[in-house]
Amino acid sequence: MSELFYRTECSSTNDEIPQLLLYPQSNFVGLYTFNQTKGKGQYGNTWKSAIGQNLAYTLAVKTESVTHSDFMFNYYTAIAVQSYLANLTEKIVKIKWPNDIILKNKKVVGILIEKKRINNENYFIIGIGINILQEKFDEINNAGSLLTQTGNRFELKKFTEEFHDYLIEKLNNIPVEKDILEQFNLNLFRKDEISVFELENSRQNGIIKNADENGRLWIDLEKSGLKSFYHKEIKLLY
Repeated sequence: MSELFYRTECSSTNDEIPQLLLYPQSNFVGLYTFNQTKGKGQYGNTWKSAIGQNLAYTLAVKTESVTHSDFMFNYYTAIAVQSYLANLTEKIVKIKWPNDIILKNKKVVGILIEKKRINNENYFIIGIGINILQEKFDEINNAGSLLTQTGNRFELKKFTEEFHDYLIEKLNNIPVEKDILEQFNLNLFRKDEISVFELENSRQNGIIKNADENGRLWIDLEKSGLKSFYHKEIKLLY
């Protein structure tokens, strides 16, 4: 059982969902809008979204229903979003570590997971922004939408309801951590390919080898060999 609420406008679905958690009727409470005015991204970044073209969605999940580590829960959430879009579009969809979703080399989804204590309950607050119908991305050359990457127009409400149901099903059947890690690495963007990275104000080539259970990404760099990094310690350029 889950609950799903709609708002014609939201500042941030992550910020507004606590209002819906005072008397929740289930372990999963969702909130969505197609007009988010102050969306949040990772590490204080903003998530800008064109009105009436994209989905801003947040799912609150009681932490007591999750036995995995925060890193594994983060990975699994990305896997669930990736698999939904891969099934829907019948295209190759990848996960850019730690949890951006890439379709034909463009970012179409951003995910922000926070932990909050609300009304004496602990929650994972999963914020997911999905570019669906937007066609122009000013000054954001790495962004795309389901429309630009597939040519298909999806009806926003139907897409959201089906996505919500799929996500709940996945979160009710979380596999063991070994399987999560294997699936995450199987779908890791640019794994085993030569890429260019920005590290300490310099650039060098490297090959992504794998993500590990502690949230680190292992990269074989041409100058310094195999090293691991946490998010924001290194940047994948191309």
